[in-house]
Parts: sequence; C-alpha cells; structure tokens
Amino acid sequence: MDVVLHALADESRRTVLEILRDHQASAGELAEALPIARPGVSRHLRVLREAGLVEVRQDAQRRIYTLRPEPLVEVDEWLGEYRRLWENRLDALHAEIARGKKARR
Repeated sequence: MDVVLHALADESRRTVLEILRDHQASAGELAEALPIARPGVSRHLRVLREAGLVEVRQDAQRRIYTLRPEPLVEVDEWLGEYRRLWENRLDALHAEIARGKKARR
C-alpha cells in the first residue's frame, strides 16, 4: 500500500489517474494534459505502472494506458476505518446539537 500512496502523492500522477478513470489514453494524450515535459510524464507513468495503478499495452507505435483500480481498493479499505471513526463522531455531534436545541425550547 505504501507504493500506491507514494504514487498518489503527486498531483500530476493523480491527474493521469483522473483521465484514465474516464477512458484509456495514449502516452501522448496524457503528456498533452500535463504541464511538464514528456520525459517527466514517462517517469510518472513508470511510477504508476510499478504501483500497479495502470497497465500499458502496445498498439502499433503507441502505448495505451488503462486504469487498474484494484490497488485503490486496499487504500479505500484502510481509509474506511477512518471514515467510520469520523461518522461515529459526527453522529455523536449531531445528537448533542439536537439535544441542545431541545433543551433551549
């Protein structure tokens, strides 16, 4: 999971994932969407590939990238524990606010 979190830490890599969430794209299309030089885009794509977040296939002279959401499931499950913690706390806060409103009436 650390490798995935490291990959997600960079804004450019998150942008690539957002693009790939909607459709597969070539390396050239991804490079056009980012405000960095192509060698930098290649490095970002390598990090995403090594984290298992994207897969690549050759299509003639183009490399086509596709999102692999499976590594995000582990991150989502980990975050789920924190989500539940905050939901419980927010539910308790809501109950206290409702009690306070009843007491003022």
